[in-house]
Amino acid sequence: MLFFVIILTFLALTVFLFSLFFSSSKRQAKEVVEQFYTYEQQGLYSESWELFHPYMQEKFSKGHYLEDRPHVFMNHFGVSTFSYSIGDIKKVENWMMEDGQEPMDIAYKISVYQGFLGKYGKFTISQNVFVTEYEDNWRILWDYSS
Repeated sequence: MLFFVIILTFLALTVFLFSLFFSSSKRQAKEVVEQFYTYEQQGLYSESWELFHPYMQEKFSKGHYLEDRPHVFMNHFGVSTFSYSIGDIKKVENWMMEDGQEPMDIAYKISVYQGFLGKYGKFTISQNVFVTEYEDNWRILWDYSS
């Protein structure tokens, strides 16, 4: 009987620690997405760029991103800011940002909805954002796979 109680306690502790680790990773991934879009709302594109994974930073030099991002949203759409909400969060394995790149062992796919009110009326952009751990920090990626 004592052996059975010890085994059950061990199993319960293992499940608890596993769920704690998983939920912590999921929470951290969500927090970095919230930080990214908060920076974007505030026009702090330099800070949001810093949250990109190096693969994304290779796609956009910092200077280009700082110039292009506000130009597209503010100038073309005629908006001064936006709201955002976060939807589903799903753990994915072996995800690739684009074909031919090394897959990420673990990433979190997070649905993000940006709401705008501009010269073309109200509209929403829906985008799946991916977050993975890189050098002990959570980093943002967008999907360019075909």
